[in-house]
Amino acid sequence: MPSFERAGVAALIDSVWRTAFRLGFPLARAWWHLRRPRHEGALVAIYVGQSLLLLKSSYRAEWGFPGGSVRAGETPAAAALREMAEEIGLAFHPLLPAGSAAGEWDGRRDRVHFFEIRLDRLPDLRLDHREIVAAHLASPQELPGFAVTGAVAAYLGRDVRG
Repeated sequence: MPSFERAGVAALIDSVWRTAFRLGFPLARAWWHLRRPRHEGALVAIYVGQSLLLLKSSYRAEWGFPGGSVRAGETPAAAALREMAEEIGLAFHPLLPAGSAAGEWDGRRDRVHFFEIRLDRLPDLRLDHREIVAAHLASPQELPGFAVTGAVAAYLGRDVRG
């Protein structure tokens, strides 16, 4: 199969995944609002100089950080590294613990562990184009203008609304 055909097939598969995320996330949120489950997550704030890397997922209006759920038997740091590698192709950077926050976001009672990475330059990112569809390096001046997830707002010290 020629490379342009493979690229077309890959783009189609990515599109199907994005659609599944867009349909599945509101259903998951509705279920969480009914059940109010406990959840544990890990997020990574990636700084390049004073700027902060924000990610746009295919199923949210707000911007966020790389990260996700902590699996059973997994440490928050291991979850943060795994999610960062899956979402943006970045791995093997030392994580600095940056605290945690608890809140109710997306209908779940959440505890999120934060980690930081400080870089001199932005490395090449490999967005999966399924869950993560865009990345933006936001300067301190731009950052207040971004709508962010509840957990990221908590990290940034913003007023948090469920």
